[in-house]
Order: sequence, then structure tokens, then C-alpha cells
Amino acid sequence: MHTSEQDFAALELAARLAADYRSEVAAAPLVKVAGYGEIHARFDGPVPETGTDALKLIAELDAGARDGLRGIVAPRFYAWVNGHSHLAGVAADWLTSAWGQNCAGIPMSPAGAAVEAVAARWLLELLDLPPESSVGLVSGATIANFVGLAAARGELLRRQGWNVEEDGLYGAPNLRVLVGADAHNTIFSGLRYLGLGEKRVTTIATDDLGRMKPGALEQALKASSDPVIVIGQAGQINTGVSDPFARIVPLVHDAGGWVHVDGAFGLWARASERHRHLLDGIELADSMATDGHKWLQTPYDCGFTIVRHEEAHRRAMDMQASYLTRDNQDYRHPGAYVPELSRRARGFAAWAMMRRLGRSGIARMVDDDVQIAQMLAEGLAAIPGVSVLNQPELNQFVVRFGADRGEDEGDRLTQATVDQIQRDGVAFMGTALWRGQWIMRVSVCSIATTPEDARITIDAVRSAWEAVQAAG
Repeated sequence: MHTSEQDFAALELAARLAADYRSEVAAAPLVKVAGYGEIHARFDGPVPETGTDALKLIAELDAGARDGLRGIVAPRFYAWVNGHSHLAGVAADWLTSAWGQNCAGIPMSPAGAAVEAVAARWLLELLDLPPESSVGLVSGATIANFVGLAAARGELLRRQGWNVEEDGLYGAPNLRVLVGADAHNTIFSGLRYLGLGEKRVTTIATDDLGRMKPGALEQALKASSDPVIVIGQAGQINTGVSDPFARIVPLVHDAGGWVHVDGAFGLWARASERHRHLLDGIELADSMATDGHKWLQTPYDCGFTIVRHEEAHRRAMDMQASYLTRDNQDYRHPGAYVPELSRRARGFAAWAMMRRLGRSGIARMVDDDVQIAQMLAEGLAAIPGVSVLNQPELNQFVVRFGADRGEDEGDRLTQATVDQIQRDGVAFMGTALWRGQWIMRVSVCSIATTPEDARITIDAVRSAWEAVQAAG
């Protein structure tokens, strides 16, 4: 079946439907969406025996899926650390899909490789990170952490005379991994993928907000002379705090170790003159991971691995084959820094968002979101019976309802209030376990969120909490 005028018309219809959705979602209630079973039933059935009209299938897709879409791009969505999928990035991503580029190397897509190289350099400049660092564009922080840890594993074993890329882990020297007690679960996924084991780690004590304690780290470093990977965090997923890198990185380097940082959203504080001090010393880390689809507001999927030691990065990831020609070794070949061969040309959307917002716009977005988070925390703390457990220094904070009524009752009231907030649909929050208690997480990570949204949200939370108390 050849491409027809109908298929081109389907592109135009998809664009109109997408624009309609984005126009509606900002004002639409964030009520419970259609469930998985209902959506599955709409789309399920035998494999079609014949093809379908392109316009019809796009209309069916939109009609069948739209009420099952979570309002992640809405301005009062705070449940997870999701960005806004800014429309400039979406438009660039549409072009990326239409162009159909496989950004495995320069010969496959000279434009994809060139634009990705510019986006990588811009990223380092925006975040004021060492310019000699290498950057890999991956699907998100999960794989970005994996890539950084792969570089760490390879380099530390190389220093012991072992080539893990060629000889694997059979008989390899021992490696230690030290992780803060409040590390995100994607870190453990990466360790599992790399054969380092998600349970064979030494946990380092953290303070009340989740920052790694330098004294505890120093003791753990002295416990063994084995090569060590220490995994830090820029932006704890509940409280938003970051490890004291200026203190912990020198400790690790003095011990001959490698510091990797999970900075999925927190690393973007480096773009702000007002907040970059929260990450003092992070520029000394050996590798770090962050997301573009969080505070850069790119569409999904987009993540970055940043490694100060380019050779270690390339050794861990590079793939060679005779058909993967490299016409100029002086140029950056995108496939040398990521685990995928066939992959999306993510550099187009990343470049587009940096071009759209610029240095000042990215800094202003970070500053505004932090200010809105602080405004929300102050407003919620003023409501009787509502406890804000941390004052946000970045964009994250956690809340308990009825904390003075005992732990179990506080858990029940917190869950009930969040359920009520979700039913009311004015804003959308979620719950999580923090220090053994159920809390409401608030994440402000959208360029669309305004101070007026914060005022509306405070009123919505107050109303939900009053309804829960009235119901007993």
C-alpha cells in the first residue's frame, strides 16, 4: 500500500486533534480517567484482515484513547515530576517522526548527528559543566543512570587491569557500590542491568530530608580498599534536596573512586543563578544523569548522560561494525555514547527547547517553579491540621494530613484527602511512603504552572481536607 493523499490528510487531522487536546487540557478537570480495562476493550479484537482508512483510524485512536489520558501536561498536575511537553518541542518532535531518522551515526543522519552535537554542547554550557564532558542522548534518567554506571564500572576495572567490555565480570576484581539511603529505584535497576546487583550495595545514612551524610560516607570508604562507585543524588524525589557534593566528591576521589549523580530533575538547578549553589561541587562528579522531559520540557522521551571522562564513556557504549562507517573521526558520532543502535533523533527536540527558551528562559522557569512550590507549601501549612514536612528548597515537598492524630490515623486521612483531591479534579497529587508514613507528594515541574494555579490549588486542597474531616 503506497502513501496516498489520504495519509497526508491523516497527518493534518492528527495535528488538529492534538491542538484541540492541548487547548482543552489546561482548563479540563483532572478527574479520574477511563480505566485500563475499558480502554483495552475499545481497542482489542482480532488482527485486522484488511487495511483501514487512515483518517478513520486517527479519529478512532483519538476518540478511543482521549478519556484515558492522564492530564500530565495540565498546569495543576503535581503527582510526579513530569514536564509540560512544551509545544515547541512537540512540533520539533513531529518533524523528527516525519523525517524518520535513525540517529545511530553520521552517515545515517548527518542532520540528526550534527544537531545532537550542538544540543549536547549547549547542555553543558547551560548547566555550567566541564566542557570536555561527553553527552549521550537516551530515553530518560533510567537509561542515563545505566550508561553513567557502565562507564564507572568499566573505568574502575580498567584501573585494576581488567577489561570488562571484552572479558565480562567472570573473575573480575571486586567493586563496591555505596548508595544514599534515599536513592531512587532507577539506580538499582541500572546496577541490576550491569551485573553489580541491586542488593549488593552499602547504604549510606542520610539526614531527615534525604541528604547523604559525609561522615557516614567517610567511614564506609575506609572500610575497604576495593574500587568504589558512590552514587549521589541531585533532587530527592520527595523532598527535592541534594547531597552535599562539595564535601562528598573529594572524599570519594581521595579514595580513588567514581562519583555518579542521579540528577533526573535536580541537575537543572545549575541553570539558575539563584539556585545553583544547592549543587556546589557537582561539577567535580565523574558522571551524572538528567531528564530533558522534566525541566527542559521536551516531549517524551529524552534523557542525558554526562560523563567527564569521554574515553570511559565511549569504551562502555561504542559499537563497531563494517557497515557503520565513520567518515570523519573528528566529528561526534552519536551512537558512541548510548546503548541503542536504532534510536530516535532526540537532538532535534532538545535543540528546539533550548533554542525556544534560551538560557534566561530556562533559568526563569526553574526559579518560577521553585517559587510556586514555596508558595504552595506556605499556603498548605497555614491550613489547620495540614503539616508540611519540608520547606522546599527546590520544587518538591511532602505533606501529611491529621498528623497529630497518630500515625495510623494520619496515614488514613492523608490517603483519603489525596483521593478526594483527585475526585474533585481541580488539581492532581499522588501519595508515597516517606520515613514509614504515607505522605502527599507535591512536584512543581511545569512551565505552564502559575502563581494563580498555586492559589487555586491551595483552595482545592483545603476543600478536600474539610470534606474528609466532615465525613469522619
